[in-house]
Amino acid sequence: MSEFYAAGPRAMQDRFDTRRLADRIAERLVHDELTEDDRAFIERMDMFFLATVDAEGHPSCSYKGGEPGFVRVVDPKTIAFPSFDGNGMFLSLGNIADTRQVGLLFIDFEGQSRLRFDGEATIDPHDPLLGSCPEAQLVVRVRARAIYPNCPRYIHKLQLVERSRFTPKQGCTTPVPAWKRRDWAADVLPAGDPARDATREVVSR
Repeated sequence: MSEFYAAGPRAMQDRFDTRRLADRIAERLVHDELTEDDRAFIERMDMFFLATVDAEGHPSCSYKGGEPGFVRVVDPKTIAFPSFDGNGMFLSLGNIADTRQVGLLFIDFEGQSRLRFDGEATIDPHDPLLGSCPEAQLVVRVRARAIYPNCPRYIHKLQLVERSRFTPKQGCTTPVPAWKRRDWAADVLPAGDPARDATREVVSR
């Protein structure tokens, strides 16, 4: 527990008299190896939120989506996910290269439950999983430091209407987002960007 809670959380726990409760949660719920329930939860998710921090301590948070199972459990302490084509800013991957520290938040909005996975991320441009992830630019692996559920009481109950048309799928050609063909972006796209292919379907969302 002394390693799990830093000075800031401890100060807030003492201010609101929750240190005993926080210690009990750390004792009973926080773990560093995936359980079978954790594995099943992660592998059926089609999205998560990724928090990273750069070398200056500036945080960033991004949404990551894919087909169910796009996040894989590699071993009891490690998960992996593909990084698809984005807007070219590479804030999350750049931060991972700088500090490796990440926090992932998986939310089941329909079942109203969530799981946090904090750990150290690495990127190998020759990761053997890369070939099995359609259209992935890279694969990110995260080794667990702490895995734990959160109180679900404030999760709004939502239902899926449809998955994004841009989610890469085996055997399908992913459409090009319309913004990449607009004047402000078209002339600065990387050489191999799919948007440079005039035959690709273009959709707005």
